[in-house]
Amino acid sequence: METFEKLLEESTAIHGHICAGQVIGVRMSMLGLREINIDDPRGSQRKDFYVLVEIDRCATDAIQTVTGCSLGKRSLKWLDYGIMAATFANLKTGKAVRVTALEEARETSKKYCPTIGNKYQQQLEAYRIMPEEELFKVQQVRVNIPEQDMPGRPMKRVQCERCGDWIQDCREEERDGKTLCKPCALGRYYEITA
Repeated sequence: METFEKLLEESTAIHGHICAGQVIGVRMSMLGLREINIDDPRGSQRKDFYVLVEIDRCATDAIQTVTGCSLGKRSLKWLDYGIMAATFANLKTGKAVRVTALEEARETSKKYCPTIGNKYQQQLEAYRIMPEEELFKVQQVRVNIPEQDMPGRPMKRVQCERCGDWIQDCREEERDGKTLCKPCALGRYYEITA
């Protein structure tokens, strides 16, 4: 795996700016991958693991950059929990860890960079050097990844009997004996205007 500084540089370029979330995400990824014995995530081991992220913030861009996982490759899953955490699962061994950024690290950052007055800059610099155990909680976990969520070709495709849209990977809903897409069965996030 590349160095922390090189990965942070790549992540910052993709994200568009440097911030504490980038530092957290890069370090979280390096720790999570190490814990599940993945050392070449964007190369020879790119299909050997899966990542679940629990927040749609800066750290997620860093996690995607470091791991090479993405929604499009179906190796990254976003769970809308609002928690600065990610689970790294080795698909070959079943070993998995959930890494959570510790909230108290914000306060602890003062002890590492006491001369920096701006709290965001202080956190940014402190998170680079803080020991992992002061920055993260690591939990050994078991993850059941449904077959339809695994990377690879779609398992099946069916057509919605109401609107005609095609649905992949077992995301259809059965309602009154009809196969429907989620928008037709559960409601749309959009309104059709024309």
